[in-house]
Amino acid sequence: MSFVLLDTHVLVWLMQGIDRLSPTKRDLIQKAADRDELGIVAITPWEIAMLTAKGRLALPMDVGDWIDAAVKGFGVAVVPLSPEISVASNRLPGDFHADPADRMIVASARHLNALLVTEDNAILAYAQAGHVQAVSAG
Repeated sequence: MSFVLLDTHVLVWLMQGIDRLSPTKRDLIQKAADRDELGIVAITPWEIAMLTAKGRLALPMDVGDWIDAAVKGFGVAVVPLSPEISVASNRLPGDFHADPADRMIVASARHLNALLVTEDNAILAYAQAGHVQAVSAG
């Protein structure tokens, strides 16, 4: 099995106890964590902080503490944004929307040959077109 990346909303669901993951995907995530092959992209903390600052996401603690708890609590690796990934995010094949966080996450998944767990319809459609490995979180 390959490295597993979590899309931002999937990390939020896990941390907030929101029950939107199927048992199969929850098991997939747990097994990846047990193998130390579970991660988020470095832009995910930025996206969570931005959503919190805009009032679109309420967290039970300071956003920095929440991120630390997520990383340590779930054994999640933070995949750095290398220059190669940053450039690749602007050269994605096919048709993909312009959201910078999604582009960085998809480029990271492609670079790592990782499986991306998401419920984002644009990413799932991009995966169906054969451009990235992704599965529905539900």
